[in-house]
Amino acid sequence: MPARRPETVARHARERIARIRAALAGIERLCSGTLQERMKLCGRPGCACARDPAARHGPYYEWGFMRGGKLVHRQVSAEHAAALREAIANYRKVRALLRDWEIETSGSLTPNSSPNADPDPALDRRRKSAGNALGDVSE
Repeated sequence: MPARRPETVARHARERIARIRAALAGIERLCSGTLQERMKLCGRPGCACARDPAARHGPYYEWGFMRGGKLVHRQVSAEHAAALREAIANYRKVRALLRDWEIETSGSLTPNSSPNADPDPALDRRRKSAGNALGDVSE
């Protein structure tokens, strides 16, 4: 494969970074954590939920997140759960976009090196396995 010119590599990287910035600008809500939907037993022996798993109470939504180094759980309403679901997906997308941005930046700072000659094997693995949150940020 012929070596690419440094100007071409830098220009393509700037274009991909511009697409990443545009994608980041379109995100409104952002939240880390996980959201779980639970069906619960009430504990009363005479209740149908004690005999039939399909008759359990719920769904109840539980949001788990880290606060001050500790895992915290909050029960949230169905409406809040829908908003949290979107915000958590956005958080994961932002992380992927930032990872792609880092890969583009490191690649444009060292345009003459091939991806196989990357001095940082972890960065090389990220570069190869980047989920490309934009769909196609690589050439």
